Amino acid sequence: MSSTLPVPVRPPLPHALSGTTAVLIGGSSGIGLAAGVLLRSVGARVVLVGRDRDRLQAAVSQVRRASPAGDTDDAVLGVPGDGGDERTLAEVFDRAGQVDHVFVTAGGLSGVGPVTGLSAGDIRATFDSRLGAAFAAARAAATRLSPGGSLTFSSGILVVRPLPGMSAPLSVAGAVETLTKALAVELAPARLRVNAVRFGQIDTPLLRSRSGLDSDDAIAAAGSTVPLGRIGTAEEAAASALFLMANNYITGQVITVDGGATLT
Repeated sequence: MSSTLPVPVRPPLPHALSGTTAVLIGGSSGIGLAAGVLLRSVGARVVLVGRDRDRLQAAVSQVRRASPAGDTDDAVLGVPGDGGDERTLAEVFDRAGQVDHVFVTAGGLSGVGPVTGLSAGDIRATFDSRLGAAFAAARAAATRLSPGGSLTFSSGILVVRPLPGMSAPLSVAGAVETLTKALAVELAPARLRVNAVRFGQIDTPLLRSRSGLDSDDAIAAAGSTVPLGRIGTAEEAAASALFLMANNYITGQVITVDGGATLT
């Protein structure tokens, strides 16, 4: 799994992603969906992976509407299934053909609670849902990505600002960040790049599903303590993934998109 050629050089701007294929695991809503819309708008082919068939189909339609004028609908594909399941991922890559970039945002917030209240099963399920899914994506991508391709994971700022009752999910998020660096070294000989984005509070359906954040007023209040004065949009968060896909000289990095929240 090595290459005798250096990593390809290309313009490090989003328009350079035109003609590439990106697989978005967890692409049926939130940041993953926003990434799909942005990628399609610059001419990338987009493959969305999600568990909920109805939501996935709605996401495919939304991404198609972002297509450049004259493009056909076959540039957007939806594959239903568990993005952490290796059989699903094999189908995804088979149907996608050549793949250049993979962005993993799948995985809810599980295993929340004091460590003394968590069962061994709770802890295993939390690790499987996020860390297991990250390894599955890496195993699939390592042999299918084109040289110069990228794998991007997601994390969150509570890794560096932990709260009580979050030991299990934050341990997993921290492990994903460590995995990012380890894979960047391991896959560099194949000219593949691996990075992660550490997100702050982003206005997504997942955030709004939490108690007390189900209205615009609540979202505005929650963002008022952030140095930049508001919660980020899904598009702002997704743009960071496009940056990492487009810039071929970045690997092994965890970048933070949080409006300055970790500065306070």
